[in-house]
This record gives sequence, structure tokens and C-alpha cells, in this order.
Amino acid sequence: MQSLNSGVLRTVDVARRAGCSVQQVRNLERDGVLPPADRTPAGYRVHTEVHLHSALAYRSLAVGAGPAEARRIVRAFHRPPRAEALALLDAAHARLDAERARLRLAREAAGAIAEEPIGEVRASDAMGVSELAAALGVRPSALRHWDAEGLVVPDRDPVRGTRRYTPAQVRDARIVHQLRLAGHRIGPLRALLPELRGARGPVEVTAALAARDAGLTARSLALLEGTAALGALLACARAGD
Repeated sequence: MQSLNSGVLRTVDVARRAGCSVQQVRNLERDGVLPPADRTPAGYRVHTEVHLHSALAYRSLAVGAGPAEARRIVRAFHRPPRAEALALLDAAHARLDAERARLRLAREAAGAIAEEPIGEVRASDAMGVSELAAALGVRPSALRHWDAEGLVVPDRDPVRGTRRYTPAQVRDARIVHQLRLAGHRIGPLRALLPELRGARGPVEVTAALAARDAGLTARSLALLEGTAALGALLACARAGD
């Protein structure tokens, strides 16, 4: 891969075009993200387009999939079989798609609880199992099941060991009840509830989900740019074979 006739680049050239520092380029080479560079008789690194595309791919993939996974993916593209590298890239896209699916679920959930008051609650709103079950119109066994599943885990009385729901836990139970009525299953709810727990009202829920959507869009675009750089990297590799 070092015998390509694609022009010679200095370390500073790679850094500038990839949008990183000279030290970062050296670190990427040390970590195997960039292949080892040839050296001039004076000891200066000699880079090629392969190094540039590797650095560009890493920078974008680090945004889209995280730095650790970006290193794994780019390193895999430097060695055969290519199927292994492509599988890693496919997995990164699949994880992002799964996050989008969870976001869709969260948006549906936000609609389901739009009429449910989830603002500040009073200290007097603390309840026992029977009280809360009656307030929600569910069986006490449902609350115990939510507890076992990690959805709404109440405090325990230090003497008797009975369940005691704090105001915040009462609010969580109300949210879970609304989402269960809307048809959401236990498994997805377990992952979804943290998205909604910290919000003080529907507006905050909507704003949090919009911010997450923007973040996913940025990561998707970064994965697209990283994939394009990997395609250029493969083209360079084929030209050098």
C-alpha cells in the first residue's frame, strides 16, 4: 500500500486535510488506524492518499460510531478479508438504525403521556402499594411486576421492608401506566423510561427528543462521510495491488 503513485504527503499535510493535529496523525499511525509510513533518509514520514483517506475515515466514523469502534473499522480495512471490515461497518449502521427505532418509540410514548401531568409532585404524594394501585386503577401485582422488571423500583420501609413510593416514583408509575395503556411492552419500556424520567413536562420531553434526533442525524451524516472515505481507501488499495 506504500508504493502508490498518488503523491507524497507530509504529516502536516495529512493533518490539515483531515482536520486534526500532527500529533493526532502520529497517534493514529501508532494505533494502526493509519498504516506505517515510509521514512525519508532524514527520518521524516512519507504519507500517501491511503493515510489521508484513513485519517478522514477515522475522523468521521469516530463521530458516527465512537472512537473505539472507528479504530476497529479502519484497521480492519487495511487487511483482508474485506468481508470482516464490511461487517463491522454494517454493524455500526445497524446500531444507529436501532437507536432511530428507539427514538420513534420515544416519540410515540411522548404522545401517549402528553396529557399526563409529570411536573413537580408534592411530598404528600408518597404512597404505599395499595394506595398507588388504587390511584392508578391497577392491581398491586402489576406494581410488584414493574418493580421486578426494573421499571418503577420503590423505596423500602427500613423497619417493615414494605414498598413505599416516593413522589418521583409515583410519577414514574403514572408514566408507565399511561404507556402500558398505549400498548408499550415491558422490554422497550425499560430502555425508554430513562428518556422520560428527567423531563418536567411534555415540552421538555419534546425538546429532549428533538435534540436526540439532531444528534442521530449528525451521526448518520458522519457515518456516510466515513463510508465514502473508506470507499476511497479501498480504491487506493486496489490501485496499489
